[in-house]
Amino acid sequence: MNIYVGNLSREVTEEDLRQAFEAFGEVTSVKIINDRYSGESRGFGFVEMPSKADGESAITDLKEKEVKGRTLNVNEARPRSGGHRSGRGPGGGRQGGGRRSW
Repeated sequence: MNIYVGNLSREVTEEDLRQAFEAFGEVTSVKIINDRYSGESRGFGFVEMPSKADGESAITDLKEKEVKGRTLNVNEARPRSGGHRSGRGPGGGRQGGGRRSW
């Protein structure tokens, strides 16, 4: 089960999240998302747990729990949408099939 964890303090580490979720069962992976330019936490991350029951229990118990001064927002992660962030579609934004005209 993939779990979204939001409203993270910048001081929260992946190890902090791992420890919080391991109280409910096995944790496969933990990833805090960082800004690609500054390297600072963007305030959210994902925790993967192999057991759906353990994941649901963690969500229930950790939702709205305070960690390092911030109240967590914990939900089952939604799958990424199929769209591209730029809104331009595949191909890096060039239209017309990639043929050059010069």
